[in-house]
Amino acid sequence: MDPFADVLTANAEYAKTFVDDGRPGVAGVGLAVITCMDSRISPLEMLGLAKGDAKILRNAGARVTDDTLRTLVLAHYLLGVERVLLLAHTDCGMTKNTDPDVHAKVLAHGVDSRSIEFRTIPDQRATLVNDVQRIRSWPFLPAEMPVAGGVYDVRTGAIEIVVPADGEAEDQPQS
Repeated sequence: MDPFADVLTANAEYAKTFVDDGRPGVAGVGLAVITCMDSRISPLEMLGLAKGDAKILRNAGARVTDDTLRTLVLAHYLLGVERVLLLAHTDCGMTKNTDPDVHAKVLAHGVDSRSIEFRTIPDQRATLVNDVQRIRSWPFLPAEMPVAGGVYDVRTGAIEIVVPADGEAEDQPQS
């Protein structure tokens, strides 16, 4: 039995009526969105965008990793990205666990994951501030590129901006 039969069957139906609209692979509105892999999040829909409008980068917790930064460099210089919106979300599993918690849960399945840094999130607002700053200070991206950070509420659909594009965060992390 093919474990992907359901989605491949659905794709075959989709392909029957698919029409290539000829859009290029650039971000139509110059936007990159970094968000979580949580399946409750539909980045294009929640921002009123259409296919081809934005580059969507997803990972656990919407974290700004080295790979995220690498991808943003490509997105900016090759794919038309001129602004970045970092969106965490409420009820995120990455805020409910610590790295040791995750390692213990994985070890319960017989796998030692201690070589992986899961980048769990003890303070979501402080993490947003730090991750936005990581993008802003990345030497391979333009210093003037607008970068903002917010939290998407999975219960209401609303976004709260925590780090505005034009200034400092409302809540700076404590030193």
